[in-house]
Amino acid sequence: MFTSEKMMKFLREKYPPGTRIRLVSMEDPYAPVAPGTEGTLVCVDDAGQFQMKWDNGRTLALIPGEDSFTVLPPERSVLKLYMPLTAELYEPDEWGDMPEEAERLTGGELASYEDKIRSALFKNRMQEEQIRGIMYWYRKPDSVNDKVHSVVFDVEQRHGRLWGVAECQISGELSAVELAALKKYISGQASDGWGEGFEQQEITLDGGRELYVHLWQDEDWSIRTEQERFEPYRDKLPQLCFTLLPGTGQLICVKRGESGYYPSDWSTPDAQENRRIADEQNRKLGVTPAQEEAMKIGSMCGWDVPGADPDHCMDIVEQRGGMELGKKDFFRIYGRSG
Repeated sequence: MFTSEKMMKFLREKYPPGTRIRLVSMEDPYAPVAPGTEGTLVCVDDAGQFQMKWDNGRTLALIPGEDSFTVLPPERSVLKLYMPLTAELYEPDEWGDMPEEAERLTGGELASYEDKIRSALFKNRMQEEQIRGIMYWYRKPDSVNDKVHSVVFDVEQRHGRLWGVAECQISGELSAVELAALKKYISGQASDGWGEGFEQQEITLDGGRELYVHLWQDEDWSIRTEQERFEPYRDKLPQLCFTLLPGTGQLICVKRGESGYYPSDWSTPDAQENRRIADEQNRKLGVTPAQEEAMKIGSMCGWDVPGADPDHCMDIVEQRGGMELGKKDFFRIYGRSG
């Protein structure tokens, strides 16, 4: 099978590795793959044949032009982009009149209104947005439009704080450039488009109170992925480690991304012995003292605080000289989660 260099370039661009394929028919006279079998493209080889990994375990190649097949659409996944919320709460006086000045609320104070805000976001969606959400208004004929099926605004509570969420249904993976373009578009909708209309709609609460929620504000605002927002140091941290509970010296296990800790069955009444066990187990796991400290801080104070960065903890470990902080001193220095 002769294939020109130009055709090879075309095939490899149109059918990248990972493309999902369903076989319609195969012209192999000896042991063809059964029609309807699905598989994953490994690569387009130098002869222009599709090297395949079929779901039934076979690896017989496809020959374009001879064999018949269809390309399956990429499976959709959910990408969540998080943004801080603020709101104004108006509470009527004893005569039922609304004050001119409202009480300003942030994410922690908005957590108790999660269901009310979610319901209001749903009601604010227009008829045109039923299928693609705010992507209905995205007019650029580019790869972002192709890959992002829909975007809707929602809210989600994390670590006792309510966040605005742009929930995106996407096909395949977004490149860094595509993700930046999507963030820019959603930011515009949160500030001047969809969000501008939403923030003018009152959310009625009990007692005649009115809540006005902002998806965007001009200070201290950003839109970030889940890892960027809540676990910015994830790639620097191990999956788990052993450490001592501040104040008690109990041996505990901490898992990356989880709040709190797991008591260890190896814990003893002796804090020094627990320290020895923690050091021994962490060495086996390849966990450094700075990573251990960052894991402990993240599990108790939140995974987005600077202390959850092992680089931030290197000086702390050196200055402490191996001494364990008491519970009171620990939270005085690092604060509490939520």
